[in-house]
Amino acid sequence: MEVRGERECAECGTRWSYFETGSVACPDCGSLRSVGTGERRRHTDAPAELSLDSVLVKLDTTPLADLVDDIKAACRTYLRKRGFIRGGDLKPLDDAYLAAAELRHAADVYGRLAGPGGGDAAATMGSPEGASPGVTDDEEWYLTTLLRAADTGERPSVRDVPPRMHEARGLAAAEAVLEYRKDVGTYLSDNPDREASRTLGTVRERAKRIEALGGDIDPEEADAVVAAAVDLGRYLITDDDEALASARERLARL
Repeated sequence: MEVRGERECAECGTRWSYFETGSVACPDCGSLRSVGTGERRRHTDAPAELSLDSVLVKLDTTPLADLVDDIKAACRTYLRKRGFIRGGDLKPLDDAYLAAAELRHAADVYGRLAGPGGGDAAATMGSPEGASPGVTDDEEWYLTTLLRAADTGERPSVRDVPPRMHEARGLAAAEAVLEYRKDVGTYLSDNPDREASRTLGTVRERAKRIEALGGDIDPEEADAVVAAAVDLGRYLITDDDEALASARERLARL
């Protein structure tokens, strides 16, 4: 959408950037009576923070399978607020967005693997008397690692993604790339670039293929599609021709 980036409070006269706060409420007096000023610009992003504190405080005392719904809800809330155009400027496909998307899908896969009563099953891991768990130590480590590092945007390396979690890595890559493609397409409608549009079409095709396969591909392929999208964004943001060439090379190798 196109919005006026500057706002002025009708009560106290304070001015602030809507692009920075994402709010029409005055940051000084709290009044909702404000008016937009300045020219309208494309804007799809909003200030957002992935809030997982309520999950992290329970992590040592609650079976992980019992926390997956809270994890997914927090990630969905964060991802819904995020976009990649701020005040008319294209932003990168960032690590924080990718980590939140992967965490959401990993929690979903983990919950399905654990199955009914999965929390109790997961708690018996390593116990010979317990029932066979629906999840492995590696799968629990993977989700826990994503959860603890989500605020930094760090993700496990492709070598450390357990086989049954390939789906999570792949679907997260497809979801993130397709959302980014949407905003890049909007940006290109205002800032036409034929070569970028052609490459963007190939990025979309690769992401849609991953989506059609349910994400069940080699994590290296998923990460390569993400890297191509990141390179394309860098080209449009910095006018770096080498970044466009890199994106094309990644896609060609696939």
